[in-house]
Amino acid sequence: MSTPVVARFGSGGAEPWADALRGAAVSLELVPTASAQRGERLDVQRWTTGADATDRAVLHGLASPLLDIGSGPGRMIRAAIAAGLDAYGVDADAAAVRAARAAGLPVLDADVFDALPLTGEWSSLLLLDGNIGIGGDVPALLARCAELLRDGGALVVETDPDPARDEVAEYRVRASHGGESDPFPWSRVGRRALLRAAREFVVERVWETEGRSFVRLRITRSGGAAAR
Repeated sequence: MSTPVVARFGSGGAEPWADALRGAAVSLELVPTASAQRGERLDVQRWTTGADATDRAVLHGLASPLLDIGSGPGRMIRAAIAAGLDAYGVDADAAAVRAARAAGLPVLDADVFDALPLTGEWSSLLLLDGNIGIGGDVPALLARCAELLRDGGALVVETDPDPARDEVAEYRVRASHGGESDPFPWSRVGRRALLRAAREFVVERVWETEGRSFVRLRITRSGGAAAR
């Protein structure tokens, strides 16, 4: 399957996401391009430091090999390896890949829709930190995850804390110094929208903790009713 994403999160323009990954002292916002709506702060500090207890709890019950989609600088890869999992990341952002590899973490420099190793054989996938929004097409991204997973494999998705949220729009990443990325398509979905789109999966668990919301899905090609 090859459905390349033309514009990526935070890339182009002033490259604010790359600046943050290089350690620049900036705060970032996700800003809609076609609206006067205020931007939403991005939790760069959490993404660029070690995994916290909530992150580590996400890994409970997952099996190897594990792929973190949109892995950024690699905190979840490091946490998964520390938990005894055979874990990798994939990210299309060159700055993120450089940061992760500089830390000795195994990250594929690719878009999730590119040809990837172990397609159909991954036991676990992660879509955290809003990465369910990649490409602005949740059904396409979920279908790609179903392709990547082995039968019985698990996908953990972090959803928007608002369970009713269901938005697709064009956004920019804006830094506190005013620099902006190029526009890119992105989805913002809460639990309800995700469950509507996840028809190929069985819903295994739904939970909230520390202001964050998660859903664990499992692919069962042999069939089975989803608990919704």
